[in-house]
Amino acid sequence: MGRAGRRLPALAALFYGALAALALLGVRDVLFLYEENRCSMTYMYEYPEYLKIKLPKKTAKRYPAYELYLYGEGNYAEENKNLLLTGIPVLFLPGNAGSYKQVRSLGSIALRKAEDVDFKYHFNFFSVNFNEELVALYGGSLQQQTKFVHECIKVILKLYRDREFAPTSVAIVGHSMGGLVARALLTLKNFKPELINLLITQATPHVAPVMPLDKYLTDFYTAVNNHWILKAQDLRNLTTLSVAGGFRDYQVRSGLAFLPRLSQHDSALSVVSSAVPRAWASTDHLSIVWCKELILATVRAFFDLIDEKTRQITEDPKKRMSVLNHHFVRHPAKIFEENPEAFTELTGAFIWITVKASKWTYSLYNDSDGKYFTFPLASHRKSYSHVYCENSMLDTSSWIYGCVNSNSSMCLEATDLSWRAELLPTTKVVILKLQDYPSLSHIVIQVPPTVGNKYTLDCEFFKEDSRTVQLPVTHLFSFGLSSSKILLNSTGLLYNVQLQHFNQIYQAFKIYIESHCQSLKERKPSVYRLHIPWSHEDSIIVAKVPSFTEISAKLHIAQPENDSRIPELNIYSSSDCQYEVILKTSLLQVLGQIIRFHAGSLPVYIVSNILLTYGGQLSTLISTGQCSDFSLELVRTAKPYKVEPLISIVVFLQGFNWFREIWQSLSLPEVDAAVLSSRDAWFPLVSLILFLFGTGIAYWSGVFFSTSLRLFSSLWLTLIRPTVPQKDKLITPRRLCGVLSLALVSWTTCGAFAVFIIYLQYLFKVIKLHVNVRAEQKMLNGDSDHSKETSQNSSIHTVKNQSSMDSISEATQSLSNSTIAEAVNSLKMHVTILNLFTWIVLLNLPSLIYWLKNLRYNVRLDPDPCRSTAIIIVCILEILMNSSTSEVKSR
Repeated sequence: MGRAGRRLPALAALFYGALAALALLGVRDVLFLYEENRCSMTYMYEYPEYLKIKLPKKTAKRYPAYELYLYGEGNYAEENKNLLLTGIPVLFLPGNAGSYKQVRSLGSIALRKAEDVDFKYHFNFFSVNFNEELVALYGGSLQQQTKFVHECIKVILKLYRDREFAPTSVAIVGHSMGGLVARALLTLKNFKPELINLLITQATPHVAPVMPLDKYLTDFYTAVNNHWILKAQDLRNLTTLSVAGGFRDYQVRSGLAFLPRLSQHDSALSVVSSAVPRAWASTDHLSIVWCKELILATVRAFFDLIDEKTRQITEDPKKRMSVLNHHFVRHPAKIFEENPEAFTELTGAFIWITVKASKWTYSLYNDSDGKYFTFPLASHRKSYSHVYCENSMLDTSSWIYGCVNSNSSMCLEATDLSWRAELLPTTKVVILKLQDYPSLSHIVIQVPPTVGNKYTLDCEFFKEDSRTVQLPVTHLFSFGLSSSKILLNSTGLLYNVQLQHFNQIYQAFKIYIESHCQSLKERKPSVYRLHIPWSHEDSIIVAKVPSFTEISAKLHIAQPENDSRIPELNIYSSSDCQYEVILKTSLLQVLGQIIRFHAGSLPVYIVSNILLTYGGQLSTLISTGQCSDFSLELVRTAKPYKVEPLISIVVFLQGFNWFREIWQSLSLPEVDAAVLSSRDAWFPLVSLILFLFGTGIAYWSGVFFSTSLRLFSSLWLTLIRPTVPQKDKLITPRRLCGVLSLALVSWTTCGAFAVFIIYLQYLFKVIKLHVNVRAEQKMLNGDSDHSKETSQNSSIHTVKNQSSMDSISEATQSLSNSTIAEAVNSLKMHVTILNLFTWIVLLNLPSLIYWLKNLRYNVRLDPDPCRSTAIIIVCILEILMNSSTSEVKSR
């Protein structure tokens, strides 16, 4: 082998190592490089208790693995043991592998809130025990869970029968897959939609499964989403809120938690937890059920949803949406009122002060005199387009008004503009467009007497153009080497930096904001908000002044085609400070976005690379009689042009109904590229990138797999003496009985279990073959050394005898070399096949785990996603594991 030939494996290892490293960097960004957990833990004040609700015998027999519980603490739990319930029922549904005990955070906070109002209103929290089933990976039990929840709702409502304020519906809170099960209730034939009027889901993948591992899971999603799209008008009485966890939740990306767009009618709302007022924090998949800030927002919303007449959750869909918007989208720093008064009189012995300046600041501490500051608008309308005011006092009282009737010294009647305010972490702000308020003569700021409180009010009039700056984002392939930069020198209180051309999910940037101030006096913190106008996924950061702050900018949802709005970086600044904004492409976060959105497709590309390699090994074996190494053959055969054109053609044809019908009639799965294209999560280069990632992972997984087999065989050689392998026929009665037995196991128990058994059998056989090859090579090397030693010490023999012995030795050695070469070729083929089926076994593991967990309830997994395919795999593996390369070459 020449020098170039020796370099090729090293260069290939380096290249594929780099590809695998890039994929791992993306995985690292998703799993580890996210913001710190800013959620507070929710604690119980008393010991939590879970009272098991007795179900009808028919229901208990049909669903033996499932249970219904009522949550309680202390005296409240004791009082409810007789089930004389008078509250408002809320049903909690846990998600994938979730526990019914996760209801305790909601139940405990709601109980404390009820104590605050002397139990005038209170909630009864029920929870379903789904036996911690892996429904995100195995969809066979989702329909069963849905039907059980229907039975639970009927049982719950029966508990309130003949009560004075008996409920007619149940509110549902669903975590993860529990939210999808709640939505699926509406697809049941006998389910009455009026049984639920409020649904809150937490980190629920509504759009599609995280990993579509079986047909039952994808069919369930299709049925639920199609029903919600086609029957959207019939679901207007149901108010739905979906809360996503943000970038900390690497199990369910937030884009999946947004309700399908066609069902986004007036009674559906999707938000990311980082945008929720008073929370402003991303949550991981589990902390979303105990994050105190989110739980408080949810419980406050529950109590604001109560109708005083019925003492149940209001039947008015508009009020429900108003409450949810108040607590989860835009909080005005006021207690919710359904119909606030349009006009109010400004009363009290306050001092009236007129302010004519365009910029005004007022700080107070222990001020005993109340004041009204009035800003006449007539003098400002010609020069300015907007007015901005902020108040650092975070109470819930009204503080800013628009005067509609005044005399020379005071305002007689005003409209409360505090409802236009927005709560931020350190302040509450109001931005008013003067053109929208032509009837207002003055802006009035109310400053009540304060004792022990220190706070600051700021107002300024400005032109929108002077505070709006455009910042083009850097190109994806700039790799962070170039940057976009702006310098804000104005003394204003608010800036809007428009991030032009930032609209795709594969874009990711680092934004650096450095603030400098003219003096060293203490200043209020700055607030930076990344505002995405087409979805509620804002993120907010509070920074000291002066400071250097880093912000990650990436999207959960791509910009819709019919939406031209531009993402903005809102800077709520400190006066007399300079802000420098630098934006760079973040390569690591771009890789993270690719993994976040497309990791579910990687196994397909890995398996396709292994199949290409296997095909190349077969071709080489037939043409040359020698089987090449897995790594060398992967380098030669795994080329993108062998896969990419086929994907592009299929995606193109998927746009035609006739092709989709043929595809579905053949029971073929949906093409990942076509599905992701329909969700705006696919871009032209992603398939090539995933193929290269798949090649790198396949290369190094093959190296790791071969090394592991070598280690196992070495251990085997040290412990057990190898046996001489005997050649049998391909099909024997014993093997036929084994195949039939495994087929029976697959049909009567679990298909994945049969596949796992045949896989272990194959693994055992390959290790045994590896041991035998190494033993024969060792023996041959030992005989060769012995032959040389004999030859050196045989000078006393005649030349005739010497040549005779050499010829016999050469013939024996040639025969042994041929046998070993044949065994090595077979070993290489078997290792590749075993590597391929390792991935298949891994993809089938969820149904096996589910079957083992529920074995005490039923021996047979029903439905089983791999029952029929398991029989085919068993037959194929039985043939392959007993085949050799000599049989391939003979054909």
